[in-house]
Amino acid sequence: MALQEKACKYRFYPTSEQALLLKKTIGCVRLVFNKALAARTEAWYERQQSISYCQSSSMLTAWKKEEGLQFLNEVSSIPLQQVLRHLQKAFVNFWDKRAKYPRFKKKRNGGSAEFTKSGFRWKDGKLFLAKCDQPLDIVWSRPLPDGVEPSTVTVTIDAAGRWFVSLRVQENVETLSPRNEAVGLDAGINSLVTLSTGEKIANPKTFNKFYRRLRNAQKKLSRKEKASRNREKARRKVAKIHNRIKDTRLDHLHKVTTQLVRENQTIAIEDLSVRNMVKNRKLARAISDCGWGEFVRQLEYKCRWYGRTLIKIDGYYPSSKRCSSCGYIAEKMPLSIREWECPQCGTHHDRDWNAAKNILAAGLAVTVCGATVRPKRSNSARAGAMKQKPKS
Repeated sequence: MALQEKACKYRFYPTSEQALLLKKTIGCVRLVFNKALAARTEAWYERQQSISYCQSSSMLTAWKKEEGLQFLNEVSSIPLQQVLRHLQKAFVNFWDKRAKYPRFKKKRNGGSAEFTKSGFRWKDGKLFLAKCDQPLDIVWSRPLPDGVEPSTVTVTIDAAGRWFVSLRVQENVETLSPRNEAVGLDAGINSLVTLSTGEKIANPKTFNKFYRRLRNAQKKLSRKEKASRNREKARRKVAKIHNRIKDTRLDHLHKVTTQLVRENQTIAIEDLSVRNMVKNRKLARAISDCGWGEFVRQLEYKCRWYGRTLIKIDGYYPSSKRCSSCGYIAEKMPLSIREWECPQCGTHHDRDWNAAKNILAAGLAVTVCGATVRPKRSNSARAGAMKQKPKS
């Protein structure tokens, strides 16, 4: 068993007083984030000055004293401080080239507010937020572990108006018993994942199932008068369809990743750059609907929780062009070719299955001897080099 950090997310239904206070809190959080981001951006482009978190915190204290911003004192100060820490982290990720430049928060996208231990009270399995007399009416879809108390609480409202609370806890997770199985995974579009065993896990293509309904709802939204109540109702209908797509996709990914982690001790997968792949206009929607980034993220933390090994293979490794039987590397392999025959050994290959077997072999090589899997030159290039006369 190992102590792991988990976030347990539940839906809750606030009272009218709680909803009013939480909406005001989230609105203040959004305002503070946008003002701090604008101040940091202006300071850099006009004066080439960098503003730190401590300076942003001092600015927040000054904003609370302004005549038009007195309402900032009506909500808990903890979420306002936390959003400044989140902004600082966003800038650190931007400077380290792990993320893009922070963007302003928009009201229509919902919002969130994070409470640390001094901003909530946990008593007898009930959650009391700061400045709330009544506990939140949480739907406990699964119980929290015995004797565990949350360290951080995050309240979220999505674009459709649904309320969620995320509780961050420390839990002892029992690792799974070791197994001898190892599997290579090749991500795809027609099949979500192809295993080195030959099994193909179907891609539900969730967006396509709701595409017609979403298109009709967006057409109705575009015809509504701006800033009208009917437009807000139509916007919520569009948001509900998007939530349905997201929830269905996440549910399928969780089931697939959990099954893979339970059945295999070692999992090898390509380190795909999804951000660059979605630049292909013809495949962007299909790639986004697969959720490859979320798929890998779930595999990472589930393997860490349950004592499994996840190996990422270099994305430039020629897994599809390489023959898994003899090692021959084809010069070209366009996406239209789904099956091919090796000209050297004559083995007939299914493109995805062959790639999954190569990924597994490369992953095991990395595990055993730490070998690199950088791409090699094609056979045609090597043949041309062999024909050259040696220099005297």
